[in-house]
Amino acid sequence: MMAMTENFNLFKPLARVQCALIATIFVASGAVSAQNITMASTTSTEQSGLFGHLMPEFKKASGLDVKVVALGTGQALDMARRGDADVLFVHDQAAEEKFVADGWGVKRYPVMYNDFILIGPKDDPAGVRGTGGKDIVQALQKLASGNGSFVSRGDKSGTHAAELRYWALAGADAAKPSKGSGYKECGCGMGPALNIAASSNAYVLADRGTWLNFKNRADLAVLVEGDTRLFNQYGVMVVNPAKHPHAKAQDAQKFVDWVVSLAGQQAIAGYKIGGEQLFFPNALR
Repeated sequence: MMAMTENFNLFKPLARVQCALIATIFVASGAVSAQNITMASTTSTEQSGLFGHLMPEFKKASGLDVKVVALGTGQALDMARRGDADVLFVHDQAAEEKFVADGWGVKRYPVMYNDFILIGPKDDPAGVRGTGGKDIVQALQKLASGNGSFVSRGDKSGTHAAELRYWALAGADAAKPSKGSGYKECGCGMGPALNIAASSNAYVLADRGTWLNFKNRADLAVLVEGDTRLFNQYGVMVVNPAKHPHAKAQDAQKFVDWVVSLAGQQAIAGYKIGGEQLFFPNALR
């Protein structure tokens, strides 16, 4: 009995150390969690490299870390509706305004813009350059009636929503045959869609930011740009804590306030690849 008591006493200090370590880990993990906000955003902002540039600047200003979940805009909005995000950074203005009107978001703020571009094979088998390289509707009409494959994101992203608007203006309904026999949906992000287009010598609608950061261009080139309908606006919103009380609305608002401030807008303008600016801030108007 004496031996068992002595052994038990030997383990007491170890047990106390283990409890202290567990408590320390718990407190530390809680502190880390409190310093994180989750952002649901688009693949274009993430794959363009913008967030790798912005987030260190925001952390310097606020001490907060941002976990970015890059999805299509439609999926990002769904994620926020489920309460799995604190803030949104997306690019489908009509869907964003509905999100706020339905009470899921507190307020929508314009942040920045760039443009969409139609990319395709340099030899342009569909002849979309015949539109003068500035009319997206005529270009898609040529694609629907001529030669050439088209890769659609097909993922309910902001880019996909814009593409469908352009197809509708071109007289093509939701049916794939009306968009031409070469129309294919990948259900993927902007980077993978560009990779598919590069490997299959196909046409694709892309945001300029992701294209400028895209390295695997193969025989692709920008064929249509400059149409005012290709304007691509981005917005930011805090998830409404009235819908999801667990959302870190105060910290999320700190990000919103920073990204629309002079410092945040300058950080956006300062992100360039090869000397070319990818996004143009327009919150301070």
